[in-house]
Amino acid sequence: MNKSSLPHALLFSATVLLAGPLGFAAEGHNHSASAKAAPAEKAGQLIPVTEKDAVWAAKARQNYPLDVCLVSDEKLGSMGKSPEYIYRVDGKADRFVVFCCDGCEGDFLHEPAKHLAKLAAAAKSAPAPKADAPKGHGEHKSN
Repeated sequence: MNKSSLPHALLFSATVLLAGPLGFAAEGHNHSASAKAAPAEKAGQLIPVTEKDAVWAAKARQNYPLDVCLVSDEKLGSMGKSPEYIYRVDGKADRFVVFCCDGCEGDFLHEPAKHLAKLAAAAKSAPAPKADAPKGHGEHKSN
């Protein structure tokens, strides 16, 4: 190395050593700020439809916009009786959901927003709901 390139090499090394960590720190700061800005969605639960839900479920069934599984897109009833559930999230209206088999619940709960979006899209393209369509399922919530 000649004498004139030594100062340049030292200056370059010092710049890399000082600027590198600052760049990573700034990048890390942006990620943590965006993580705080996006609130986590409340976790919901699937509740099997029971006799006490019969009236509400019958109305929901009449207006259910899909004839395929919410998760797998398999024809409802193609694998036997299609399991029906109430999807419940605290502070939100209950949703009626139907699957093709007992194996789809876990996939639904892994990404409920994705599957509920499919249900919402189908409801928008379906004919208007009947006048006696259920508005919610709050009358069966525990006190």
